[in-house]
Amino acid sequence: MVESIVSTGVAIGCIYALIAITYNVMFSASRVFSFTAGTLGMLGGVLGSLFIARMGTPVSVGFLLALAGGAVVGIVTEIVAVRPVLKSLDQHLYVLSTLALALMIQQFTAIEWSTEPQPFPRLFDMARGGFDQQFWLPMLACAVVIVGLELLYRHTLIGHAFLAIAEDNFAARALGLPERSLRMASFALAGVIGALAGFAGGEMLLAFFANAPILTFYGFVPVALGGIGNNRGAVVAGILLGLFQQAANFLVGGIFASVAVFAVFIIVLLVRPEGLAGVTLQRRV
Repeated sequence: MVESIVSTGVAIGCIYALIAITYNVMFSASRVFSFTAGTLGMLGGVLGSLFIARMGTPVSVGFLLALAGGAVVGIVTEIVAVRPVLKSLDQHLYVLSTLALALMIQQFTAIEWSTEPQPFPRLFDMARGGFDQQFWLPMLACAVVIVGLELLYRHTLIGHAFLAIAEDNFAARALGLPERSLRMASFALAGVIGALAGFAGGEMLLAFFANAPILTFYGFVPVALGGIGNNRGAVVAGILLGLFQQAANFLVGGIFASVAVFAVFIIVLLVRPEGLAGVTLQRRV
């Protein structure tokens, strides 16, 4: 039983961590919390099941198409829900604009796909065992994303440009960096990461339109607990959240497990508003 709680908790925690990283990547480029992050995760599972199970494409092709679909939705998010808000005086309207876009995509998926959970195909023809692919695939995806982002940000010119606009977009624009193009590319990257989360966790979450609000919330918790913009903190917080959630499901079950997650989330933020791994920002007066 303990082995099941740990394997399931770490796997689901890695999915939450990937959604949290999706939040962070979009936020770093625009200073906007886009609530389409969970929707991107939902689409990863739905598109993977659509291309592989229904249309019969090879797993590799279906995987690439699902990630491409996430990138397209990320770009659409930047153009439709974020860019107009950045031009307005009240930039906090992004809460409404991104949430509205997320709900539209969710309802469209329910109408065109299904309102019932649909099975997600087995990606590898391997016998089911104790440590099945449904557990190690999200862990592998999370590790690949963390290492990939580290290499991108530290060792490539475009990664340095991403860091520049994240640090100070006005200064980056003054230096001649194409802020709009970089922001769009960042949202496309976030779309790929979000879709990867849903695809890698498809066997656990299934292809279900209602995964969107669940991932939106549980993916935001690691952002808050790990510190905004801190991807490593998001991974640690996501895994801890997954383990705590699975343990709570085993001990109390049902709605009480969700209540326990909410309670711990609120207590931690009351004690450390900047998050467990966050840094208190100095304010110049």
